Amino acid sequence: MASQSKKHYRIAWLPGDGVGQDVMEAARIVLDKVQLDAEYIHGDIGWEFWCKEGDALPQRTIELLKTVDAALFGAITSKPTKQAEEELVPELKGKGLLYRSPIVRMRQLFDLYICLRPCKAYTGNPLNYRDGIDLVVFRENTEDLYAGVEFHPVPQELKEVLSKLSKNFAPFEKLELDEYAVSCKINTRKGSERIVRAAFEFAKKYGRKKVTIVHKANVVRATDGLYLETAKAVAKDYPEIEYDEANVDAITMWLLKNPHNYDVLVAPNLYGDIVSDLCAQMVGGLGFGCSGNIGTQLAVFEPTHGSAPKYAGQYKVNPIATILAAKMMLDWLGETEKAEQIERAVAEVIKEGKVRTYDMGGSHSTLDMARAIAEKI
Repeated sequence: MASQSKKHYRIAWLPGDGVGQDVMEAARIVLDKVQLDAEYIHGDIGWEFWCKEGDALPQRTIELLKTVDAALFGAITSKPTKQAEEELVPELKGKGLLYRSPIVRMRQLFDLYICLRPCKAYTGNPLNYRDGIDLVVFRENTEDLYAGVEFHPVPQELKEVLSKLSKNFAPFEKLELDEYAVSCKINTRKGSERIVRAAFEFAKKYGRKKVTIVHKANVVRATDGLYLETAKAVAKDYPEIEYDEANVDAITMWLLKNPHNYDVLVAPNLYGDIVSDLCAQMVGGLGFGCSGNIGTQLAVFEPTHGSAPKYAGQYKVNPIATILAAKMMLDWLGETEKAEQIERAVAEVIKEGKVRTYDMGGSHSTLDMARAIAEKI
C-alpha cells in the first residue's frame, strides 16, 4: 500500500463505458463530501476509443497513469475480437487490429500484480447470502491464462513442437491448423510468491486468522504445481497464521456450505476471478463488489461489474461497489480516516434500508444512493 498520507493527490478519473459514467458521478459526490484534496484528471478509456482509434487504452491515458497517485475506474465494454473489428470506423477496418481488454492491458503494463477483492456482508442488506460473511480474495493479476499467449489458427511450428514434446497431443496431429486453438497458462515462481506473500502480509496486518490457497494442482500439474509448491514455502514464514488449501472446484462448494470457515483466499488469475465473483454474489452481488489492482507504484480501483450499456445514463444501477472502490483507494493513499468515514456511511445506509436501488428491491436512483451515503459522513 502507499506508504504515507499526502495533502494533495493527482487521481486519474477513468469513467469508461456505459454505467461507468453514472457510478463515477456517484463516487465523486462521496469523495467531495469527505473533502479529499485531489485533482481528478479525466482519462480516455473504453469502447468508444476502440471504435474511433483502434485502441481502448490510448497512449495518452498510459502517459497520464505514469504521473498520478492512483486511479478510479468505472466500467468497460468488451466484445469478441471479430465483433470488435466490425465496430471500428471504416478507415481502421482490415488492418489486423486485435482488441484486448484495457483493464487487463493496464494490469500488465504497470505490473498491478495484486487484485484485491474484499467481500463483506453488511448488516441489513436483503441480498446477503448469510450475515457475517467477511472474505478477502487475493487474485494474481498478470499471469496465468490472462497472459494473452494464444494461437488460432495454430502455427505449424507450434504444432510440430507440441507433437514432439507431448504424447497427449498426439490425437490432434491430424487436425488442420484452424481446427483447434491453443492458450498458454503461464505461472512463474516470482508471480506466485509475491501474490501469496501479499495475502499473508494482509492477514498479518489486519489480524486475519487463515489463508486458503486455491489451485488445481492435481490436474494442472505443471503450472498449478509450481504455484502450490511456492505457496507452501511462503506459508512457512507465517507460522502464526493458519494455512489451508483447496481445489478450485471444491472451494466453490465449501464456500457456499460454510462461508464463515474462510477468511483470506489467494488464487492464480483465472481461479481468483471466478471465486471472487462467487464471493461477491454471497454479499449482495456485483453492486457491492469492489476491487483494487495494486502494484508497487500505482493502484487502479474499480467496481467488478460490467458496463451494462442498456442502463447507461438512466442512473439506475447500484453505485455502492464504486463507492467502496473509492474507499479502497483512500486506504491505498494512506487516508484511512476518510476511508473509514465512507465505509461507516455505507454500512449505516444499508442497515437503515430507507434508500435502496432496484437490485436491492427499491426504486431509488444511483445518485439518491450516493447522496444518502454522503449525508451520513
